[in-house]
Amino acid sequence: MAQATLTCRPLVSVVTPFYNTAPYLAQCIESVLAQTYPHFEYILMDNCSTDGSGEIAESYARRDPRIRLIRCTQFLSQLANYNRALTEICQASEYCKIVQADDWIFPECLQSMVLAFQKSETIGLVSSYWVTGNDLGGAGFPIQTPMLSGKECVRWYLRTGITPFGSQTQVMYRSCLVRRQETFYNTSFPFADIQKSIEILEHWDFGFVYQVLSFTRTDNESILHQAVLPMAGYPLAQYVMAQRYGAVFLGVNESASIIAKYKLQYYRALARAALRLRGRAFWRFHKVGLKALGQHEKHDWPYLALIIGAELLWLASNPGMTTVEALRRLKPKIGSKRAAPSLGSLPADFVSPAKASLEGVHDARQQCELPHDAPKHAIADAKAAP
Repeated sequence: MAQATLTCRPLVSVVTPFYNTAPYLAQCIESVLAQTYPHFEYILMDNCSTDGSGEIAESYARRDPRIRLIRCTQFLSQLANYNRALTEICQASEYCKIVQADDWIFPECLQSMVLAFQKSETIGLVSSYWVTGNDLGGAGFPIQTPMLSGKECVRWYLRTGITPFGSQTQVMYRSCLVRRQETFYNTSFPFADIQKSIEILEHWDFGFVYQVLSFTRTDNESILHQAVLPMAGYPLAQYVMAQRYGAVFLGVNESASIIAKYKLQYYRALARAALRLRGRAFWRFHKVGLKALGQHEKHDWPYLALIIGAELLWLASNPGMTTVEALRRLKPKIGSKRAAPSLGSLPADFVSPAKASLEGVHDARQQCELPHDAPKHAIADAKAAP
């Protein structure tokens, strides 16, 4: 067994920040307490919950001395609360793992990840396969590569678009890297987990466990699955990451090629959103998202008009798909009648557009408009496209 090969038993800090996750919190906590690796502390950070989550956490804290429950009096956004929770990890811990409150981990998770870290002192981040709903995350990562140069790992990510390091639940950090920064995650960008992994891998190596070690929900009303994903957030993230880090990890020519690839994918997503009559909230979300590349970064409206024209031409030559697109346009209108989930997990700049999208406050006339800062000739080109 993996336990027999451990050379020592370093302390692991497990952290679960939570806000109003009563339906899922007990399963999350029990998955941590069921670990085959027992040498851990467990920090539960209550971000002013009002649904009984705090009481659930307290009932477990009374029964297990490894649990430390911290009940906060100031409500913070999700990432800010994560940063607050990470400042509480023990100075003696060697590794740190976040388990998000609506996720859970398999019994071998901590043990397998600690073992992966012990392969080399140069490893700063460890990940594994994970399950998201019915999908396998991390699939495609090169086999027989339990340890990879951090820079080579990021190059592989930029070239393939496959994320081997997943979200917070899927990874484990070396604790010294967490303690080194008071603000661990960048709270101004909703994909700060990917950004942080890349920053670590610029200077540290990457470890990978070829087992499914965590589970991420998709059936709950999280902001990720009901707001960020429908907002085409992932194409935005890939484009931003390529722009920001392509030149850092790749040669000049390859970097330019990778950026062009992700720009095309991103603008295709925007074009399809325009044809589905997405509202102003969608465009505000992306306008704010591009600010990760600089305050003066703007969309390339002539390029978007060109891509819209290409999409229209493709739909015209495939009439069956035109019907499918029409049906897709109806889904947001039907879905907008559902109650909107909490918006506390989004960075402040993203709350307004995401809230507007979730609540369905835009009428059909507003939905067919491009943003006001789009050049008039770009709008005209889009309307005139075949």
